[in-house]
Amino acid sequence: MISRRALFGVGVGGLGLSACDRIAASPRLESIVGRGQGLTLHAQRLLLSAQPLAREFRAADISPVFKPNGSMRPDTDAYQALLADNFASWRLAVDGLVRAPTSFSLADLKALPARTQITRHDCVEGWSAIGGWTGVPLSVVLGRVGLMPEARFVVFHCADNLGRGPGGLYYESIDLFDAFHPQTILAYGMNGGALPVAHGAPLRLRVERQLGYKQAKYVMRLEVTDRLDGIGGGKGGFWEDRGYEWYAGI
Repeated sequence: MISRRALFGVGVGGLGLSACDRIAASPRLESIVGRGQGLTLHAQRLLLSAQPLAREFRAADISPVFKPNGSMRPDTDAYQALLADNFASWRLAVDGLVRAPTSFSLADLKALPARTQITRHDCVEGWSAIGGWTGVPLSVVLGRVGLMPEARFVVFHCADNLGRGPGGLYYESIDLFDAFHPQTILAYGMNGGALPVAHGAPLRLRVERQLGYKQAKYVMRLEVTDRLDGIGGGKGGFWEDRGYEWYAGI
């Protein structure tokens, strides 16, 4: 199995990051990304093909209560209008460093190959819960639009107005290592039903090997980019701009 250390080791010519060294959004991250430009998308996909999975549970293990966190219901006029028509007019825009910028309706996403997984959500606040998630693998969506060779990150722009991200809205990001992981999905279902509003309807990110604050809710747009320093506060996410680490997993 290939670790993040191995991936970045290839990308930066054997820089030798320690196993416990988390890659935070900082000048150091910018240096790593810059040195990794020689790692082609083809080579990345080879490295990403056999990644360890987060533990999956049985339906009987699903928590009777799964506390929502962050925003529970964005109060912008735009989101309220989408909610009023049960997200019939909602579209997921996918753009940036892609060959075919596209927008997907909820029906479009549900027509793509789906994955269901029962996993544990670990919040940085110290609580955990087990939930079942159904959605389309992010790799499938990225495959439909095609990535440019210089693509390195996927940024999730959200309707969540918890704070001031790009355009005043919440955002989060992951690298291609996590974007192509088989358990990284855009979830539209939870525990056998539709995704509740409090948990991010109509669409949220599940990137199961990272902490809860990476699981962006109310996703409206995916932007594929080669760097993060020009988005929001420049550190890769709403909470990262406030001191959290950009990489929150193993």
